[in-house]
Amino acid sequence: MLMMVVKRMLIAVPSLIGVVIVTFLLTRALPGDPAAYFAGPAATKEAIEQIRVKLGLDRPLYVQFIRYVGDLARGDLGNSLTTGQPVGYEIKTRLPASAELTLLGLLVSMAIAVPLGILAATRPNSIIDHVCRVVSTAGVSLPVFFTGLILIYVFYYLLGWAPAPLGRLDVFFSPPPHVTGFYLVDSLIAGDGEVFFASLKQLVLPALTLGIFSLAPIARMTRASMLAVLASDFVRTARASGLTPFTVIVTYAFRNAMLPVVTTLGMVFSFLLGANVLVEKVFAWPGIGSFAVEALIASDFAPLQGFVLTMAMMYVALNLLIDVLYGLINPRVRIEA
Repeated sequence: MLMMVVKRMLIAVPSLIGVVIVTFLLTRALPGDPAAYFAGPAATKEAIEQIRVKLGLDRPLYVQFIRYVGDLARGDLGNSLTTGQPVGYEIKTRLPASAELTLLGLLVSMAIAVPLGILAATRPNSIIDHVCRVVSTAGVSLPVFFTGLILIYVFYYLLGWAPAPLGRLDVFFSPPPHVTGFYLVDSLIAGDGEVFFASLKQLVLPALTLGIFSLAPIARMTRASMLAVLASDFVRTARASGLTPFTVIVTYAFRNAMLPVVTTLGMVFSFLLGANVLVEKVFAWPGIGSFAVEALIASDFAPLQGFVLTMAMMYVALNLLIDVLYGLINPRVRIEA
């Protein structure tokens, strides 16, 4: 298992190098001039040129790239021109908010999609199967920002059940002492039940938005994988042996159907990290997605490069985690590796 992890990490190195190169070139190809943006509309050409020299944008492209790689080697992602803070600090403080929202959204979708897919596979062409298809189609068809706006309109504006979509906590509460950066976890560690429920209320609608968006692929893959396994010989043998339907479905069928589902969960998590950008803007969520959008509008290179590089590293870590889970679920994968 250790050798497999090392091999996967070595394979990921060229991918990260490619991400660094492509991100650097794409940010320089963006329309707009950061120097002109921050100099203001009334700035003279001389003032704009002074800012360009100060930012190093007057140098040749290869010189800028060498300087950028040198800064990365020292762990320096640069400074954000919009906030004036180091990009590493901004990502460190904002990443827990995005991660908490994404993980909770994935848990919501799993809690609905996996049981729904299993029930649809065990009862093909039934009402539950048709409900699974309708839910899957609706989840794929609705844009994630549209779903978020509908939920806000219904549960906040019409019914008044949800709090105002203005960040991670209501203005009347203070954040819990920082331990993990996850407000739910930190409030439990601090023993503050009021902050826990306040942060949970703020998380419900954005997490439900992400959950609805990711329902379709998980439910479809669970249903298809379970149908294939339920038609296999060892399942028929287990049923003929007199085992209960619950034991056959959960212990025998679902365990063998988990590998495609785990792969789908990895891809869905990657999709959710991208969808987070829109959800964070809709719910005023202070995560790295909204930070990247603000940097994009301002043609701020450093935050964009830091955001893309952070996402790439998370994708690599996620794929590595999936490979490890493969070995735990199916020992044959571990032996072949």
